[in-house]
Amino acid sequence: MNWKIIFQLSAFGFIMAVATVSLIPQNLEWIFWLVIFAFCAYVIARVCTGKYFLNGFCVSLVNCIWIVATHLIFYQSYMAHHPDMASMNKNMPASMAVHPRLAMAIVGPIFGIISGVVLGLFSFIASLIVKKT
Repeated sequence: MNWKIIFQLSAFGFIMAVATVSLIPQNLEWIFWLVIFAFCAYVIARVCTGKYFLNGFCVSLVNCIWIVATHLIFYQSYMAHHPDMASMNKNMPASMAVHPRLAMAIVGPIFGIISGVVLGLFSFIASLIVKKT
């Protein structure tokens, strides 16, 4: 495991966490993540000597911490700029609807794990393609 590169690449997660609060619309967010994942996979393939999937997975887990924390801290602004997310809160079970931040704190890590699998696969595939220097 290359913890130095994991934390360095997680800076993109922090930047996206802040940018998605009010700058990047929800319908365009996936484009930014695709570019970030491709870049991170390339860097992991070039720098790491093994465990490519695990390194990519861990980058996304650290990203998840940044994103969930930032979205919880700036919850009101985030919801104001993401009406789709706000409308999803209305469709939650009653126990979660009264605590939407708790729901975000629970669901966020699930998305972090899913994106970790995706970045892990990207990293593993990139390790098969990218030549080491």
